[in-house]
Amino acid sequence: MLMISDMESVTETVPYRSWSRVHAYVRLAKLDVFDYYLGLLVVFSALAPAERFEPRALATLLIFLLGEVFVVAAMVAFDDLTGYLDGSDVTNYGPDAPARRLARKPLVAGTLNPREVRRFGWVTCVIGAALWSSAAIVAPHRPVWALVVGAVTVIVAVQYSYGVKLSYHGFQEMFLAALGWSLVVVPFGLVHGFAGGFVLVQAFLFGLGPLLFGVYSNTNDIAGDRRVGRPTVAVLTSARGNAIFVAAISALEFVVILGAPFIGLAPWWFPLVMVPTIILRATQYDRGFRRGDILGARRLGIRIHRITVVLLVGLNLVYPLFGGRI
Repeated sequence: MLMISDMESVTETVPYRSWSRVHAYVRLAKLDVFDYYLGLLVVFSALAPAERFEPRALATLLIFLLGEVFVVAAMVAFDDLTGYLDGSDVTNYGPDAPARRLARKPLVAGTLNPREVRRFGWVTCVIGAALWSSAAIVAPHRPVWALVVGAVTVIVAVQYSYGVKLSYHGFQEMFLAALGWSLVVVPFGLVHGFAGGFVLVQAFLFGLGPLLFGVYSNTNDIAGDRRVGRPTVAVLTSARGNAIFVAAISALEFVVILGAPFIGLAPWWFPLVMVPTIILRATQYDRGFRRGDILGARRLGIRIHRITVVLLVGLNLVYPLFGGRI
């Protein structure tokens, strides 16, 4: 028989457990890592002033953003599921890796089980695809290339670590950048109808942001990825080869920033605006590969990405004042 004291215990515990499960799903969806979502700020600022607040344009961007949250949630949920089942997350986030927060991996922490995570992944994938379809219906424009890229993005996001497991076949680094590119060009295309050269430059730089903190994560996760056969560049090459690879990507970002004005894709003062990104990127590499603070370099990479977004948004807002057209 349940005593009153027991009833009081139940009423205190059930809400706590319910909140704990909600919190576990929030952790699973990685909602605190919003860096891919920042692409919509770049898109919004790159639109012509008259376009930004046009009702259909605003509706398209808001629906697309909500769909993006669900698509990314599905992607990271399936990534966690695969990482848990193959044991790589237990290695990378276990007690022998105290610098990584265990709570960010609900499966490893035991707050969710594989069945719950799999169900969450499929539900969020379907909702995300439905929202993106709705955004396309509402959009002022529906260029075929934007619809195709959007559809491919949903499919590939699910297959990143689940199903075909693209990241287990050598496409991990490419995907990190390509996802960022698509999350800029697709919504811009739906609102504007096409994506010009300067928008493509900005999309390219935006996509390099997640890649340039992802490769530092890969460097830290070599042991776990190697054990399960996940062929990142960090796993496939020597320490020196991996350092050269990261340096090459960092240099590519610099070349794009410096070269865009010379081929008519950006104003001449574009590199001057992007100087903070250039300097911080060199600092990131120094911290990671010369001072050996890989996770510190990863954290710096996240901040660099966010600073880059601020710079791009500011540039887009003032560019029309100088007669520029994006």
